[in-house]
Amino acid sequence: MKIIPFEKRYRDDLIFMVLEAKNALGRVPGLNEDMLDIKKNYLDNGGMFWIALDDSDRVMGCVGYVPICGTNGIYLHRLYVKYSLKHRGIGTALLDTLTKYAKKRGKNEIYVHLGTPKEQWYESYAFYPKNGFHVYEDGRDDLMKKEL
Repeated sequence: MKIIPFEKRYRDDLIFMVLEAKNALGRVPGLNEDMLDIKKNYLDNGGMFWIALDDSDRVMGCVGYVPICGTNGIYLHRLYVKYSLKHRGIGTALLDTLTKYAKKRGKNEIYVHLGTPKEQWYESYAFYPKNGFHVYEDGRDDLMKKEL
């Protein structure tokens, strides 16, 4: 596995992987609009986006972030791993890549908004606390952050 900054030539494979991941979890596969133009929605806004590739140069996972204006915090977006490859450390490796990059740029908090209802996003509710995230707003267990 290798993790690289997003390149436009992987766009279609990335989109297919995300739709497949959502379908495998029993959700109606739909694509978030920001995924259609990574450069505009992440890179041009001071953020970053990575993809994990297998030995055949196929997308296995992704993660991105955008900065929170006026702060040293970032919003984590679109951490997906190909469904058939979960529990192999790909998500953790993507998160580690994002964390190291953000720290080098003076960022000190990562925020993430988990999906609701909790039962549909059970993997996220298990993954993020295991990786150092905690709830930061009373009564909102779908809002988590991690201090760097």
